[in-house]
Amino acid sequence: MRAVLDPNVLISALLTPHGKPAQVVRSWLAGAFELFVSESLLAELQRALGYPKLRALIEATEAQELLDLLRRDAEVIDDPDDPPAIRSPDPDDDYLIALAMSARAALVSGDGHLLGLGTRLPVYAPAEFLALLAQEPGV
Repeated sequence: MRAVLDPNVLISALLTPHGKPAQVVRSWLAGAFELFVSESLLAELQRALGYPKLRALIEATEAQELLDLLRRDAEVIDDPDDPPAIRSPDPDDDYLIALAMSARAALVSGDGHLLGLGTRLPVYAPAEFLALLAQEPGV
């Protein structure tokens, strides 16, 4: 299985180590799926982790370790040049759709705009994605 994790899922994994987003990240680390990222996704994640509200909750070293882990162990692919055929009501999310489509991957997000596209695109909340992984042989 292949997936793109919305930065909000990655941030939630840091904020709540025992929650579903953290379980998704641990599943990736255990080899349950291939994770795809791009420079745009990494830049958005780094920018968000720098917000004062999150800096108060997440240590700078922990944020940097996550970014380093993603650069080292996820599959870093080029950001697609063209806009996606399916658009989000929030245009800022379109790059995630394009990335998932380019990687032929599911998109895992907690964003209602993206989750609302689930009938037109494989978009899953973290709990739904974990349930899907549990159905995979060998997981």
